[in-house]
Amino acid sequence: MTIKNIMSTNVEVVSPDALIEEVAKRMLQRDCGCILVAKDDRLVGIITDRDIAVRCVAGGKITAETTAAQVMSPEILYCRDTDTRDAVTKNMGENRVRRLAVLDADKRLVGLVMLGDLSKHSNFPLIGETLGIICRDAAPIPRTA
Repeated sequence: MTIKNIMSTNVEVVSPDALIEEVAKRMLQRDCGCILVAKDDRLVGIITDRDIAVRCVAGGKITAETTAAQVMSPEILYCRDTDTRDAVTKNMGENRVRRLAVLDADKRLVGLVMLGDLSKHSNFPLIGETLGIICRDAAPIPRTA
């Protein structure tokens, strides 16, 4: 089975100058944990709910004054819509991520695939192993006094 049959196609995208307050409201309205950031039809980052909590709120930034560019993770990992589910699951494990942007043959964004999407259509031992790798190797959040 290819990712094209598994991915979520209703993906939210904001510009780098979008305010974090608006990004968080969109996440709430759409009940999602991440939003992609694009400039001039090119992906430039991703913002997760964790990014907002750690980089913005815990960092003492004001959500009504902070932009997506200031909080986003600039590295975008992706897969192709023709990739197999097992290849994508392995890719997620190797890169220790829970989601990947999905691009078509023209390098256009066509969706987003998350570990949860894969778990519905994949063999559970592979998903469990991948989640274990992601969680076990994740860096702890630094504590402040």
